[in-house]
Amino acid sequence: MIYDRADWHYGGDYPSDLPPQNGGTHIGIFFAWLVSHRLESDRFELEYSTELDAIRARQLSGREFIAKCREGQFDDEELNETGNAFSRDYYDSEEYFTDYARILVGGLPSLYHVDDTWENYDAMAECLNQRFANWQKKRRPWWRPW
Repeated sequence: MIYDRADWHYGGDYPSDLPPQNGGTHIGIFFAWLVSHRLESDRFELEYSTELDAIRARQLSGREFIAKCREGQFDDEELNETGNAFSRDYYDSEEYFTDYARILVGGLPSLYHVDDTWENYDAMAECLNQRFANWQKKRRPWWRPW
């Protein structure tokens, strides 16, 4: 299942003053967060261990990785079971985009005007950490208090 593709965004009414890679900033921030929490699949970790380590070391942004290694695509093959379950429930529900706009877009002309920076990642990561913690609590069976 494909969650998102940068080219889905930089077509149509995409701002003409921006480079196409800005269509993947929101994807890259979410992907970098998943990688920082080790929610990638084992196969994906083996195939891209150097690049994923570079993301964790903040030497490569999630957007740069998605563009360079995945042709702008973010899909379920990249994630483990937990990563996919969270992505389906949160990213695919559009709730992520609501949070992204609230936290990062502010007075910018569009979500595509958000810069691909670690400062913006950090701002979203705080929200993602909370969303993930809440999501985990909801998934915990009532008969398991731990």
